[in-house]
Amino acid sequence: MPGAYAPFPLTFDRRVSVQMEPIAEGLMVRKAGEDLLDELREAGADATACYQCGRCSAGCPVAEFFDLKPMQVVRLCCYGREDLLIKSRTVWLCASCETCTTRCPNDIDIARVMDVLRSRALRKGQSGTEPKVVAFHKAFLGSIRNHGRVFEIGMLTSYMLRTGDLFSRVGLGLEMFKRGKIKLLPERIKGSGEVRAMFRRKQK
Repeated sequence: MPGAYAPFPLTFDRRVSVQMEPIAEGLMVRKAGEDLLDELREAGADATACYQCGRCSAGCPVAEFFDLKPMQVVRLCCYGREDLLIKSRTVWLCASCETCTTRCPNDIDIARVMDVLRSRALRKGQSGTEPKVVAFHKAFLGSIRNHGRVFEIGMLTSYMLRTGDLFSRVGLGLEMFKRGKIKLLPERIKGSGEVRAMFRRKQK
């Protein structure tokens, strides 16, 4: 039955061991995480519907690189353990491929859960243990905001400046330029002003 669980230990990354307690239908174990659960519901992802079948974790193509499996992320949302979630590698290494969402028998949008956790982490000034991933996200979105589409050289320059990694990809960039894969100037597109307006509305 969705929402009802038997007690079982959950251990991950050899750092945290959580003894799970039974959850009655519609009853959350911890009140502390209600604001997180409310934001997830507003985003279309009800974490309390999870009954820990494990299909999301079993199907995730990058789960081997995570410190928390997708099913553990959802479970910890129910326990209000945002402190662990926003510091984990998982929310930043998630590829947003939506395999987990597709496989969930209760139609929980787990990829959206990861999106919400990333947003909350950034609002709290937490980039977790993957600052280069955060730098890439910011460089990518900055390129979209400024040009209406990705301008590869501008995006990569922004990424390298953010990370201090200025030279490791110079050879690859030159090779791509010689093959005509990237351009020195951004391509003009229609509607770039509307794209910038979307970013401004979102920032308010």
